Amino acid sequence: METKYGVIGSGSWATAIAKMLSNNSEHVNWWIRSEESVDHLKKFKHNDRYLQSVEFDLNRIHPNSDLKYVIENSDVLVVAVPSAFVFKTFDGFTCPGIENKILFSAIKGIVPEYHSIPARFFHKEFGIPYERIGIISGPCHAEEIALERLSYLTLACQDLDIAQNMADALSCRYVKTSTSDDIIGTEISAVMKNIMAIASGICHGLGYGDNFQAVLISNAIREIERFVDVVNPVHRDVKSSAYLGDLLVTAYSNFSRNRTFGMMIGKGYSVKAAQLEMSMVAEGYYAVNSIIEMNKKYEADLPITQAVHRILYDKISPIIEINLLKDALN
Repeated sequence: METKYGVIGSGSWATAIAKMLSNNSEHVNWWIRSEESVDHLKKFKHNDRYLQSVEFDLNRIHPNSDLKYVIENSDVLVVAVPSAFVFKTFDGFTCPGIENKILFSAIKGIVPEYHSIPARFFHKEFGIPYERIGIISGPCHAEEIALERLSYLTLACQDLDIAQNMADALSCRYVKTSTSDDIIGTEISAVMKNIMAIASGICHGLGYGDNFQAVLISNAIREIERFVDVVNPVHRDVKSSAYLGDLLVTAYSNFSRNRTFGMMIGKGYSVKAAQLEMSMVAEGYYAVNSIIEMNKKYEADLPITQAVHRILYDKISPIIEINLLKDALN
């Protein structure tokens, strides 16, 4: 019997994942909150708000605004809701049997109400064993999936057979996949790279050049390594694509929401003004506060994260804060 997939979310990542899954499966249920967006997709075969160039085969994609229906009628769930809205999406939600599903998170952030990675949220809220929870990580931008440009994904799960099955489901002509069992490391790295991309954007907005950016990002990957190693001390190679590659594409790409958000802050926008002007969520804004809270337990050395936090939450001048950060980099 063919596996039935359920995609939860309506943004760019959800759209890209639905596109990839529909290349290989005729049973892709897609939860979209707005009934109007569901009707639009059924009528015009594309998302009315995100990646509008992607046309779907409605014999393979089955959009629905009923979250319980999508979960009950899917074997494997892929959650691609922005981290800031995960708690709200599932608050008070009950669905008997969800603990028996396989769930992959494509959420690139921290659940702020829990100050925890999404894997822990789904484990605690719904009782899904960690062995049945996976992570979809980059380096990959949804916009390039829409353009069918060659992209790479890493599928992480403690059960490598589950990871490989999802890798096979997402693989296609323009998407190459690999697997990992480092679910905690890849998820925290995916969170922190957004913070580092905000730092990169702030520095670009302030007028710093490529030479400084190279130093900033080489320090950033070491900062990520320090934190993931203290949180989950297992062997991992942070130079691989799931860690360093994901950081690089998020810090440098014009598609990066977090870099764009940071650049606006560096150019003098307030946080509120930058958020209002952007049509998509910059996950790093929420993540930096949660990482700072998490680090009260671990006390890792996180100078870039701390600098971004002081700029965004303590309203310290970016010029002053980056001037101080320069002396901490090497």
